[in-house]
Amino acid sequence: MKILLSNDDGYFALGIQAAFKCLRQNIEFSRLDIMAPERNRSAASNSLTLLEPLRMNLHTSLSNDPLCHVYSVNGTPTDCVHLGMNGGLDYQPDIVVSGINAGANMGDDVLYSGTVAAATEGRFLGKPSIAISLCGDQHFETAAHVLLTFFNDLPSLMLAQDTIININVPDIPLSELKGIKITRLGRRHISEPVVKQSDPRGLPIYWIGPAGEAAEAGDGTDFYAVEQGYASITPLKIDLSHYEMMETLQNWEKQVVL
Repeated sequence: MKILLSNDDGYFALGIQAAFKCLRQNIEFSRLDIMAPERNRSAASNSLTLLEPLRMNLHTSLSNDPLCHVYSVNGTPTDCVHLGMNGGLDYQPDIVVSGINAGANMGDDVLYSGTVAAATEGRFLGKPSIAISLCGDQHFETAAHVLLTFFNDLPSLMLAQDTIININVPDIPLSELKGIKITRLGRRHISEPVVKQSDPRGLPIYWIGPAGEAAEAGDGTDFYAVEQGYASITPLKIDLSHYEMMETLQNWEKQVVL
């Protein structure tokens, strides 16, 4: 198996290094490479860099194994996977793993998440893709164990070709993890207002406010599973079409005179 590992926290982040170490020690592979942003690109979503060239830097000090390499890219998470899958490497990866992210990617987060976006790009390019996040920044070994458990059983799961697997793991020691729950996305309240400040010249500047609290977080959602001490696994689809609305719009279409 040839594995491409990416994220949105940067190639140096503790989470991606934990995933790299776990897969390297426990999975049979012919290549295992990190291709990740050179700096933190959280909430970059699915953006691609089109107006400037991308550059890859190989960090030989982070791996002396000829089957494992660590690259940083001056772009977004989506850039990294696109580059890794479309000619940046001397092989074609079989699977994309994005994470382990420091922080949850549940509910509405998936629309903004660079972690999920990296997995989405892998799926767009025809490969099985997994996004995994730790709902905190301490117990990455717990998330790595969940990733390995899912990874080992992946060949028998027969995932639909349009599916991305989104995993969220509570930030607790592995001994306290209750298990795994298959979930749907919850929903957050509207985000908090922007934070207004002044720069040194007295001009206004603005920071994006915190994400809203969970609004729909009942039994069966990713929020609920993590809150109860379970790892949440949510299958995601790319198709955003609102099929239930199509009939209404088609009836309107018949009446339109241009």
